[in-house]
Amino acid sequence: MADVLSFKESIVVYLDRSGGFKKLEDDCRPLNPQRTEAVYKFCIRVNPSDVMEIDPLLGDLVLHNPLKATYLFQTVCFLAIKTLSLTEKICTESQVNVTLNFTHLPPFPEYMLDLCKFPRVYGPMRPVCMEGFVIAMTRVTKYTQGARFLCVNDDCPCSTFHHIRVHTPGATESATVRNDFTCMVCSSQLKEDMKFRVLGELCNSMRIGQLYSVLGIPALVHQWPNITWNVEANNVQQSEPKCSKLPTKFRELLNGTASSAWRFSAIAAHCFGLEVAPPGLYNTVKFILLLSLVQTNTSINYTFQYLNVLVVTSETLIMDLMAHSLRLAFRGVRHQASGEMFASLSRDEHGAGAANIHAGSALLATGGICMLGDISCYKKDKLDHIQSLESHTASVFIPGKKFGEDADQMLSLPVQCSFWALTESSQRSGKLDSAVLGTAQEMGPVPLQFSEAFGLIIECKERVGQQAQLAQTLHTLQQAVHPGLLNYPLRWEFSTQDYAELVSCARDLQVELLPAAKALIHGYYMASRRARTQSHGVKISAASIKLISLAEAHCKLCLRTEVLEEDAVIAVLLCENAVTLKHASTLFLPPEPVFPCDVGEADGLHKRDIMLDELHQNILRFIYTYAPGADTYITEE
Repeated sequence: MADVLSFKESIVVYLDRSGGFKKLEDDCRPLNPQRTEAVYKFCIRVNPSDVMEIDPLLGDLVLHNPLKATYLFQTVCFLAIKTLSLTEKICTESQVNVTLNFTHLPPFPEYMLDLCKFPRVYGPMRPVCMEGFVIAMTRVTKYTQGARFLCVNDDCPCSTFHHIRVHTPGATESATVRNDFTCMVCSSQLKEDMKFRVLGELCNSMRIGQLYSVLGIPALVHQWPNITWNVEANNVQQSEPKCSKLPTKFRELLNGTASSAWRFSAIAAHCFGLEVAPPGLYNTVKFILLLSLVQTNTSINYTFQYLNVLVVTSETLIMDLMAHSLRLAFRGVRHQASGEMFASLSRDEHGAGAANIHAGSALLATGGICMLGDISCYKKDKLDHIQSLESHTASVFIPGKKFGEDADQMLSLPVQCSFWALTESSQRSGKLDSAVLGTAQEMGPVPLQFSEAFGLIIECKERVGQQAQLAQTLHTLQQAVHPGLLNYPLRWEFSTQDYAELVSCARDLQVELLPAAKALIHGYYMASRRARTQSHGVKISAASIKLISLAEAHCKLCLRTEVLEEDAVIAVLLCENAVTLKHASTLFLPPEPVFPCDVGEADGLHKRDIMLDELHQNILRFIYTYAPGADTYITEE
C-alpha cells in the first residue's frame, strides 16, 4: 500500500512539472455538457527520462509494466478532476480512460524491435520501438474505445450501477463488446447501453508507403484456434532519412568548377556509372537519371514535382545503367511486369477492417524511384495503368459485397515517386521525312498519349562506330575480370558511395527560382505553345513540360540554392529535345544539346560552355520571335 501511495505522489509531481494537469484541464473544458458518455479518453505524454529522475521505481514501472502504470495515472487523474472540479460529467474512476503516450524509449537493444527477426517466445507487455515502411493497411475503420453495461436482473444491487469496459493494448473488438458478459455479483447477463458506446478510429495517422518510427506495446491475441502477435501503436512519428555529408572529392570539384554554372554537373554525369559503361558513353542518359534522383523527396507533404523518365533506345546496357542508378535512391523498387503497380486487395482476417490494401511497386517506392524496365513487353492493361502516372494518384476500388460492406468505396492514394522506363527504338515507326513544325510522331510501340505520362523522354543516340563498340567491349571484359578497377586517365574519379552521398545532399536542398530563370522558362513555354499551335494546331500541355522541375533539379545537382538562368537553359534544352521526339523541332537543336561535345577532352568543358552560351542566345531569339512582349520581362544580352 505504501508503494502505491508513493507512486501516486510521484505521478502528481510529474504531472505538475510536465504540464500534465494543465492539459487535463484543457481536455475537460470542451466536454459536451448535454451528452454523457461511458468513458472519456485522456492522453498523457510521458517522458521516461523525466519520470526516472523524479522516481526511479515509477520509471521502471512505466517501462516494464505499462498497464499497471496506466491504472495509477488513471487514479491520479480522476482525483485531480474531482478535486479541481474540472467537469461534472465524470462520476466514477472507471469513466477515466487514460492512455500513456511515450515520447521516446531508452536507446538500448532491449527496447528495439527488429522487424527482420520475428520473436519466437512470449515476451513482456512493455513498450518497444520499431522502424519500417507501411506495406499494407486496412481502411480507416471504427473500433470501440469504451462501453457501458447494466445487469438485467432488477433485484441485483448492481442493476442501478453500470459496468465499464475499455479497450486495452492488444485486445480485439470482442474483448470490449460482447453479449455474453455476466454480472460479478449475481452472474446474470450484462446488457450494453448502446447510447454510451465511445468509438475511435484505426489507421488514421499513417500513410501507406511511408517510413515511420513506432512506439508500441506488443501483445498476444487469442482468436481460437489461432494466436496472433501484434504491436499496438502508442506513438507514431514519420522518420526522415539522415542527410549525408558531401564527400571531399565532390567538394574539391565544386571549388574547381566555380567559374561555370554548367561544369560541375557535366563532370558528375561524365564520371557516373563507370561500373557499367566507359566514360563518354550515355552522358545524357546518366545526366537525366541524376537529375531525377535529386528531385525525389521523402516529405509526406511534398508537392509532386518528380521527374518521370522514358528512354527510347536499342542499347541493352541502358537497363543496367538504370539498375545501377537505382541503388542511389532513398528507396528504389524494380517493378516486375507481372506484378501489381499500385495496390491490391485481400480480406482482413484479424483486424476490424474487412479489406487489406497492399502496396504495389509504386507505393513501395514512395520518396524514391520505381523502375518499370522495358515497357514494350507490357500487356495492354498494364500500359493503361502507366498512362495515369502523371496524376501521381492511384485509385483503389473496394467492392462492398466482396468485403462485407454495405456500399462500394473508392480510395485515392498519393503516388510519391519517380518512374523510369525504356522502350525499344528499333520498333519505332521512324521519323517522317517532313520537318514541318507540329508534325506528330508515334513513339514506337508506345502511343502518343502514353508518352504524356513521362515528364522527360530521351532518345539514346550514341555513336555506334567501331571505336565505341571496342571501348564498351574492353570495359565489359575488364569489369568481369577485375570488378571496380578502372584504367582510364580521369582527373576526377568517384565511388558509388560518393554519388550516393552527393544525391542525398542535393536532394535535401531547398531552392528558390530567381526572376531571370522564371522569365526564361515562362517565355520559352509561351513561345513553344504558340509556335506549334500556329503551324498545325498541336498543343503542348503544361503537364508534359517539366521546365521548373528540371531547372530545380539541375540547381540541386550543382549544389546551389538559387535557380539561375543557366539552370533554366538546361531545362529548356532537355524539354525541347523531348518534345522533338513527338513534334518537329522549333529550335533546330543539335543531336545532343546538353552534351554537344566530348567533355572528356582537354578543352571539352570550355567548348561545351561556348556551345551552351550559343544555344542560350538561340532560345532568347526564339522567345522574341514567337512570344510578343517577351522583351518586357527578359533582359536582352
